[in-house]
Amino acid sequence: MNNRSRKKYSGSCHCGVVRFEIISDFEELTTCDCSICRLKNAVMVKVHESDFNLLAGKEKLTEYQFHTLTARHFFCSVCGIYTFHNKRIAPDSYGVNIFCLKEFDSEGIPIRQTIGAAMK
Repeated sequence: MNNRSRKKYSGSCHCGVVRFEIISDFEELTTCDCSICRLKNAVMVKVHESDFNLLAGKEKLTEYQFHTLTARHFFCSVCGIYTFHNKRIAPDSYGVNIFCLKEFDSEGIPIRQTIGAAMK
């Protein structure tokens, strides 16, 4: 069981051009087996759009969509790092790359494998 309280975390891409904040208690983390997630090998946390704040770099984000063109994957156009995406199943939420978060330790948080490859 997760004993973390809701807390604000800062995140950024590698070069720091794209910066954001999230609020989460990190109930769980997810991985996904869809074609893009397998290649980017990210571990993500789901946050509602009200708990996500893009602080800088909107103009430097590159958006990538595929398949149903519903999910919106965002990458820094300067350093290429995947930072976050709007989720297909929950379009009012973001999947945030936890490796972009500053001073975050994922130890003890369960990781759930999501099945994206089988989605139609």
